[in-house]
Amino acid sequence: MVLAVSLDGRLAPPAGGAAQLGGAGDRRVLEEALAWADAVLIGARTLRLHGSTCLIHRPELLEQRRRAGRSLQPMAVVVSRSGQLEPDLPFFRQPLRRGLLRPDAPGGAAPRPPGFEQCWPLETWPQALAALGAIGLDRLVLLGGAELAGALLALDLVEQLQLTLCPLLLGGPHSWLPEGVALPAGGWELQEQRPLGDGELLLRYGRRRP
Repeated sequence: MVLAVSLDGRLAPPAGGAAQLGGAGDRRVLEEALAWADAVLIGARTLRLHGSTCLIHRPELLEQRRRAGRSLQPMAVVVSRSGQLEPDLPFFRQPLRRGLLRPDAPGGAAPRPPGFEQCWPLETWPQALAALGAIGLDRLVLLGGAELAGALLALDLVEQLQLTLCPLLLGGPHSWLPEGVALPAGGWELQEQRPLGDGELLLRYGRRRP
């Protein structure tokens, strides 16, 4: 999971909406995570707010993926209850492959919406992750939002947290985890802490299981 959060753990200002919290240092480590990934997971609400997903721009990271025989950008897998996304979103013009995870419609699989190369049923998260792994999408980066993060953390399916702590206090209700999520036992082990410049701090934690 890769997120930029305020000092009080918020993703957006009190009024909500899309927020760009991270600076140049956060962008650098975000692109490094994307270069590692086979695919990114992004919630449909987050995609609607931002209009697009994050791309790798650094030439050395693009060249690294090209030399490894990988696509220049990781696949973007959108998680949506309805599967309905506005076709004029900039997301659909970005140079990447697009996939969709959604619950099956009553009576069977619904048609694949335009703009998506692949579509998978979301019955349970272990089943969905196994389906992604079966086509080689093993390295997944979760980009948000809070509801999606809460669902995967509640099922103990997140192995690492990469948080950029940004020197802001935002207040309001928009935490990076929704209220009331029942989280499993066990803590997290600090693996890296690194200043990123301009007051930002990278914190990377790995899951410590009981």
